[in-house]
Amino acid sequence: MSLQDGVWRERWEAATGVGRSLGWTLARGVVDLLLPPLAHDSPEATAAAGLTADAWSRVVFLEDPVCDGCGAGFEMDGGAFASDRCAACMAQPYAFARARAACVYDEASRGLILKFKHGDHQPFAPLFARWVSRSAAPLLAEADAIVPVPLHRFRLLSRRFNQAAEIARPLARDADLDYLPDALVRQTHTTSQGGKSARGRRLNVKKAFAVTEAGRRRIKGRRILLVDDVLTTGATAEACARALIEAGARAVDLAIVARVRTAREITK
Repeated sequence: MSLQDGVWRERWEAATGVGRSLGWTLARGVVDLLLPPLAHDSPEATAAAGLTADAWSRVVFLEDPVCDGCGAGFEMDGGAFASDRCAACMAQPYAFARARAACVYDEASRGLILKFKHGDHQPFAPLFARWVSRSAAPLLAEADAIVPVPLHRFRLLSRRFNQAAEIARPLARDADLDYLPDALVRQTHTTSQGGKSARGRRLNVKKAFAVTEAGRRRIKGRRILLVDDVLTTGATAEACARALIEAGARAVDLAIVARVRTAREITK
């Protein structure tokens, strides 16, 4: 049983009485499957996703053209683009080959993501998975397997779920791709990345991630799609991608729900 994919959480809640409303949750899940709470291309919101029409209208979704390396939006100027990569990615590429983000991380999306991440609003997981499936469609088409960015076991116990895994699982299922929640582990209990400089973020996660022996066999020679919720400076995704590549992955791409508009500028 995987620690990262949320199955343990359901069993723990059922055993402790925390999950007394599990039957209702499952029933609601069936309804949501037949009538999705919010399609990625619809402005109509429902209570199941916890998203109002006003909140939906304020989310800045990233549409092509975007930088192939970091997912940043290119400004439309009516002319042809000299490259499919931004200047920062051409000067200093990430370890992951390509990246796509569903939306910009700003006031509108931040509140939704934090409700999901820290407020335990689980209906956001399938919603975000649908957003990512649209923005990362080119990456999903070439991926062999999906790996979520892992949490350290101490943080997993306190939060009770890994937000990246909750998004990655339905994403892999709908794309009919291998889902490898325990291929990558966070071997050191790092402090929060929030408030740190770009250099501080890189140092904080340096050598923090490792590929398990079972994971090594399942990723060798394969193209991996790494999934996380937010991209800021890219330090965490970079550390994960390096660990996967060093363990034998052919290439690593990145799919995130939201990206900070000036992720690379923070490093200057």
